[in-house]
Amino acid sequence: MIEDKLFLKLFARKIVLLLFLVLSAHVSFSASLLIQMDDTQKNHLKAYGIAFWALEDNYEIHWLLNYRGGSFLVPFHKEIQDECQIRGVSFSVLSDVSAQQILNDISSDEVNMDAVKLEKVPLIAVYSPKGKKPWDDAVTMALSYAEIPYDIIYDDEVMTGKLSKYDWLHLHHEDFTGQFGKFYASYRNMKWYKDEVQSNLEMANRYGFSKVSDLKKAISVKIRSFVEAGGFLFAMCSATDTFDISLAAGKHDICAAVFDGDPMEPDAQSHLDYSKTLAFQNFSIETNPNVYEFSDIDVTLTRTIRQDEDYFSLFEFSAKWDPVPTMLCQNHKNLIKGFMGQTTAFKLELLKPSVLVMGQNKSAGEARYIHGNLGKGTWTFYGGHDPEDYQHLVGDPPTDLNLKKNSAGYRLILNNVLFPAAKKKKRKT
Repeated sequence: MIEDKLFLKLFARKIVLLLFLVLSAHVSFSASLLIQMDDTQKNHLKAYGIAFWALEDNYEIHWLLNYRGGSFLVPFHKEIQDECQIRGVSFSVLSDVSAQQILNDISSDEVNMDAVKLEKVPLIAVYSPKGKKPWDDAVTMALSYAEIPYDIIYDDEVMTGKLSKYDWLHLHHEDFTGQFGKFYASYRNMKWYKDEVQSNLEMANRYGFSKVSDLKKAISVKIRSFVEAGGFLFAMCSATDTFDISLAAGKHDICAAVFDGDPMEPDAQSHLDYSKTLAFQNFSIETNPNVYEFSDIDVTLTRTIRQDEDYFSLFEFSAKWDPVPTMLCQNHKNLIKGFMGQTTAFKLELLKPSVLVMGQNKSAGEARYIHGNLGKGTWTFYGGHDPEDYQHLVGDPPTDLNLKKNSAGYRLILNNVLFPAAKKKKRKT
């Protein structure tokens, strides 16, 4: 009898232990990791890299729009937890009940939030010359720091049709008008400038063009077609306005003789076709080769804002009705420090009516962050050169993002990188 009681007691303990292990396993499996993106996040920039890494490894991930700065929610896996710890990214472990409660709260019509599933790893390309130039590109620095893989492509890849294999394209600090950045007045005797002119001319000749400007116009048209076919385009600094100027110029010569060996057409301005552009209309080109400017689209030479007063504000969009601009504006701040570039910001009055302004300095009449659709694709232009270097000069050292890991300005870049991964939702009507 005593032995029977002892057996039953031991058996009961085993059952309790077994139930505990089963329940523990269930909780572990059902738990989630919340990668918060508000002010409690230690490294906002590397958090995007975690999201991209999880997506590459086929983990389910949701982007929680407007929830704690645009947080990420993933099922609990030790591999993800370990990767967050290795990269210094803050996270919280949530029970299944807690995670579901967050999703329920977000889905309420009473709050401006939504959950978007990320489901496709975008193939990323950066249009950039292979040789080292005496300046740095914020996007390639952001991608490298966040540990997001990308390919460098340039004119060869675009001209030979290889652009179509990519989903997302960034235009590096570039001059699509063929005027070599309008650096002639200050740097024409520098070796790097002469090397750039020579290498670009050799590239143009390789594809049957006698002028660099004609090659760049052909490149611009192919990139425009990439967007129309469903590609995602992102550009900063001079790659924004020079791209549209090149498209508007078409076959007409807008380059002074110092750039292409013959004078520009005297009536080139009147031949600009604004129907071909993505963002800008009714602009006037700068014809003086010694003026460090391409057109009146940019405000760099006319603005009077002091550095300590230079900010722009992000618009708030409806997460449930306008998920695309909402994704592109996710941030832990809505007032962003301004920064200059060869193209710093865009005059509001020269934007096409269809352009969506996502960030602006209204009192100065400046748009800083704009977006639009073209065919099946989208484009986003971001004024300025480096969000954490107010006036990046030729030859300045690159920004150390280890010291800028919570940069709100850089977050806008990485929003664009991750945006193509989102499951497409039709705009509510």
